[in-house]
Amino acid sequence: MKKHLLAFAVTALAATGALAQANDTIAKVKASGVITMGVRESSGALSYTLGDGKFAGFHVEVCQRIIQEVEKAAGRKLEVKYQPVTSQNRIPLVQNGTVDIECGSTTNNATRAKDVSFLNTTYVEEVRVAVKANSGITTIAQLNGKNVATTTGTTSVQHLRKHERGAGIDFKEVFGKDHADSFLLLETGRADAFVMDGSILAGNIANAKTPADFRIVGEVLSVEPIAIMIRKDDNGLKKVGNDAIASMIKSGDMAKLWDKWFVAPIPPKNTKVGLPLSDSTKAAWANPNDKPMEDYAKK
Repeated sequence: MKKHLLAFAVTALAATGALAQANDTIAKVKASGVITMGVRESSGALSYTLGDGKFAGFHVEVCQRIIQEVEKAAGRKLEVKYQPVTSQNRIPLVQNGTVDIECGSTTNNATRAKDVSFLNTTYVEEVRVAVKANSGITTIAQLNGKNVATTTGTTSVQHLRKHERGAGIDFKEVFGKDHADSFLLLETGRADAFVMDGSILAGNIANAKTPADFRIVGEVLSVEPIAIMIRKDDNGLKKVGNDAIASMIKSGDMAKLWDKWFVAPIPPKNTKVGLPLSDSTKAAWANPNDKPMEDYAKK
C-alpha cells in the first residue's frame, strides 16, 4: 500500500511540475533554448509577412525587444522561431504550448482572458469600415443590402450589428480565412465593404495594387485594446514583458517604433500606412494596464 501511495505521490508531483512549467515560459525556453513567436501574415503594420519566412511589424518588433529581456531572465541566448497564426487558431496554439508569445493583432477581452493572459496594452484600436473609393458608401447605414467582409474568428461584424447606427441594417456577411483574404473579397468586388481594425484596413490598403482605390469611412464601431498574448497565469513572462513595455514607453522607443511602422514608409513596397498615434493609445501608454475591452466600453 505504501509503495502504491509513494508511486501516486511521485506521479502527482511530476504532473504538477509539468503543469507549472507549461505556465512558466521562462523555465520552458531556458531548458529548450528556443522561443516561438506567434505572428500574423496580414495584420497590417502590426504583424505581416515579408515572404521567405520573414515577418515584420510594430508588434513583431515589440516582441523582439521583449525576447531580449527573456534571454536575460533565462540566462542564455534563444533561438527565435516564427509561427504564423490565424484568428481561429491563435488562442489554442498559445494554450497548448506551440506558441510562447503571440505578437499579432489580438483584442484583450474578458472572454479570451479566461483562457489566456495579456501583457499591458500597446495599441488601442478603432474598428472601422473600408470600401472602394468609387462605391459612394460613406456611412454605416449605406451598408444595408450589401455584402460585408470580415475575417473568420474576429469580432468586428458583431460590433457593427451592436452599433446604434447599425440597428436594423440588413447585410450579408462574407468571410475571409485571414485579413488578406478578406481584403481580396473587397478588392475583387465580392464584398462591398470590409469591417476590421483600422490599422489592419490601413495596412492592407497601403499594400494594395492601387491604394487610392480604397478608403476608410463611417463611424468608429468600437474601441479595443490590442495586446500581446501569453499563456494563462504565466506570471514570470508577464512581469518581464510588462517591464520591457514600460521601459520602451519611458525611453521614447515605443513612440519611435510607432512612427517607424505607422507613419514612415514600410517594406516591402515602401508605402505609408499613415496612421498617427491616437489619443487612446497615448492614454494607454501613460497609464500602462491590461484592462479588457469591456472596461473601455464603460461610460
